[in-house]
Amino acid sequence: MRKTLRSRILLYFLMVSLLGILFTSFSIFWGFQDHFYNYLQEGREKNINLIKEEILKEFKQTGSLQSDQVLSMLHDQAMTENLYYEIYNSDGKMLIETITMKKMMENMGEGARQNSEGDYNTDTYRLSIDNGNIGSIRVYYQDELLNEDFSFFQTVKRYIYAAAFFTLILSACFSILFSKRLSTGFNKLSVAVQDLQKHKWNTRLNVEELTEEMQPLGFSFNNLASSLSKEENLRKQFTADLAHELRTPLATLRSQMEAFQDGIWEPTPERLQQSHNELMRLVRLVNELEKLLAAENPQIKLNKIDLEANKIVNILEELFAPSFHEKVVKLQILNAEEELWFHADPDRVIQILTNIIHNALQHTSPNKRVIISVLQRNGHIGFSVADEGVGIKKEDLPYLFERFYRGDKSRNRKTGGIGIGLSIVNALVNAHGGEINVESEINAGTTVTVLFPNNKDKK
Repeated sequence: MRKTLRSRILLYFLMVSLLGILFTSFSIFWGFQDHFYNYLQEGREKNINLIKEEILKEFKQTGSLQSDQVLSMLHDQAMTENLYYEIYNSDGKMLIETITMKKMMENMGEGARQNSEGDYNTDTYRLSIDNGNIGSIRVYYQDELLNEDFSFFQTVKRYIYAAAFFTLILSACFSILFSKRLSTGFNKLSVAVQDLQKHKWNTRLNVEELTEEMQPLGFSFNNLASSLSKEENLRKQFTADLAHELRTPLATLRSQMEAFQDGIWEPTPERLQQSHNELMRLVRLVNELEKLLAAENPQIKLNKIDLEANKIVNILEELFAPSFHEKVVKLQILNAEEELWFHADPDRVIQILTNIIHNALQHTSPNKRVIISVLQRNGHIGFSVADEGVGIKKEDLPYLFERFYRGDKSRNRKTGGIGIGLSIVNALVNAHGGEINVESEINAGTTVTVLFPNNKDKK
């Protein structure tokens, strides 16, 4: 039979409670029993000492071991304490005895709980004055509880058993409540996980209803659910965008091919070139997707070497100088005052920065400028590309690195690309263990900062 978490918790709590109650109850019972018997023994010794003191007192006064006071005390202890005596003189002759009173009480039925003489214990005490022997006392008594002592002890036992029983009941009730309280959070989490498996992406846990220990788990679940919901939306958007990106050139090619087949168009070089352009757009899309998949591969191979940051930006300046000149955009390079070395794949670094600079150029108007800087920050070596372009809306910043994402939906593909370039950049930066950050303001420009771990310092 499969046990639930609640039943297991309840079982463990009940076992611990039961063992604790039994241990406590028996400890109290045995401890009380030992102390009670010690108390009775001390009382018995006290009574015997009273008889001894009275006999010694009488002997000092009269020279006799017996008197009316001694007989009265012996009689009282026989009736109330179940102590019976035999008193002998120094010659061993018995002078006084109360054993016959025990037999008389048994015959009268008053000693129903008393045992026979053979069940009595006996102790003998020597009577002496100034180290001189004047006689002895033999005491008969029973170790078991009798009459009021027995009733008192039984009453205490009943109270202990009752307390243990009610404590067990209360422990069971509190264990049930506590196990329910503790397992409620896990049950809610289990139900929420099952809902998430059924693609109910809006599933969330009310963290305030969880215990303090469960709240971090509740926050983690809600964050996971939000992340999965976001990923699902991005997946749908990616599928829709990919279908759209493929549909447009395919529809154009289809219409052109059908026009050629139906004789509506003559296959002139210009029209064939248009078809070729649409075909190449598909090729570029597939190539970009392949690059993205390669960049996001967790086993991507990086051929890292020691690179000097100033040399990298000088290469990029020569590479982009014609494009910037053609668009009448100023390219400004800010080199570091000293050599800054870092360990990275040179081809991937050039690919990352090329994508970023190309985007900056595309969105910067003529007579504006793009600044490429080399910087060192928090133990990282990196680059900053700042443009004076149109900027990016604040609500679009978190989604810049998503596939096919374009903040300006009206922007055509010729100026806006297909929305994969920054996804590739982000994947390659992550593969290097680096950081990328985008800051932007509408109509003021955008600054993209890329930092690489400074694993190598070379003079």
